[in-house]
Order: sequence, then structure tokens, then C-alpha cells
Amino acid sequence: MTDSPVALITGGGSGIGAAVARHLLDAGQRVAVTGRGEARLRAFAEELGNPEGLLTLVGNAAEYADIQSAVDRTLKDFGRLDTVVANAGFATHDSVADGDPAGWTEMVLTNVLGPALLIRASVDALSESRGRIVLIGSVAGFVPTPGNLYGATKWAVTGLAENTRRQVTEFGIGVTLVAPGRVETPFWDSTGSLPPGRLLTADQIADSVVWAIRQPDGVDVNTVVVRPLGQPN
Repeated sequence: MTDSPVALITGGGSGIGAAVARHLLDAGQRVAVTGRGEARLRAFAEELGNPEGLLTLVGNAAEYADIQSAVDRTLKDFGRLDTVVANAGFATHDSVADGDPAGWTEMVLTNVLGPALLIRASVDALSESRGRIVLIGSVAGFVPTPGNLYGATKWAVTGLAENTRRQVTEFGIGVTLVAPGRVETPFWDSTGSLPPGRLLTADQIADSVVWAIRQPDGVDVNTVVVRPLGQPN
């Protein structure tokens, strides 16, 4: 296991990030996950039986010092870095016309600045391993929703993925944007209910992430949009 691939996942203690971590651990990889809540990370590790190949790191995805520290600690403990997954993000579930601006700054910084900071902090290590950057976007980053600032942050992630690919492809680094439709995760907790219709599971999105990560050398899958059947937009 000491030579197995290593992934670093932001926001990895729940939802899609946790599902990706579980899938990669099951595949024999070593995984570092970050999150703001120490208790949530501890509970996640305990749920999995505190596996040797799991490293949990408390930190804010929108703070460069925290992200650089997470990359450095991952390299120190595991000796390499093959994949980063920019998963941390959330929505305020309001609109620009009648929403509460108090929550917007944190959302924009987490959803847009966070992935850019992870790329910056990890690019040297990924150049060495000829690894992969995975950005978790959203269908909302392709289909405009009236007044939706969260969607605007995901449009930014869509652009960041291609802008990054055009630079780092010459370093041997692959870039994949995974853009889910509606997924049953804690993303909806603040709304008090799940959206109507069929929902994807976090494990189904994790399948797409792992599929992209495990492509053969020289293959760069760039954009994966995954909707549940029945979601029209």
C-alpha cells in the first residue's frame, strides 16, 4: 500500500466527497480528506473503521494556508499526490433579487476561489506524478437558473476547468470537470426538503469521478455531465 496512488479531497467528510473517498479506499488508494468540522471528519473516519490509508485534515477550502498545509501534510504522510478533487462547496439557495447577501461572500470564496487555491497548491506535486485535477461543478454551471448566484459560481468552475486544462496539459496533468444534476446529499439540508423527482446518489457521482481518475495513461476525460433520468434542465 505504500506505493498506491494518493488522492486529496476537499470537503471530503460528507456527501459526494465522502463517497469518492470511500470508493478510492475500496480500490486500494490512500486518501486525505479536508473539512471545516473536526467532529464530522472524526465521525467519517470512525464510520470507515479508521483505515490506515485515510488522513483527515481540518481546514477551510477558501484559505490558501489551510490548503497548502493539507497538500504538504499529504505529501509528508503518503509520499506522493496523484489526484486532487475540489469538492468543497455549498449553496445559499436564494437569488440575487431577493436573497440575503450575508451568505454570498463565503459561498463565492468556497465555490470559486477554493478550487483555484487547490490547483495552485498541488500543481507541482501533480506535475511529478502526472496526475489529475477533478473539479466538482454542477449542471447549474451549464444551464442558467433565474437569479441563482450559486449557479454563477458553478459557471465559474466550468470556465476554471478548461482554463486550467489549457495550461497544465503540457505538464502532463489531466483535468476533469464532473457536473452533477440533482443529487441526494446534505447540500439540500438548509432548504428543509429534497427537490422533487428522481435524484442521483453520491455514490453514483463518485463512480464517475473514479472512472475519470482511472483512465489509461494519455487519456484526458475533460467534462462529465451526469443527470438523473427525468431532470429536464
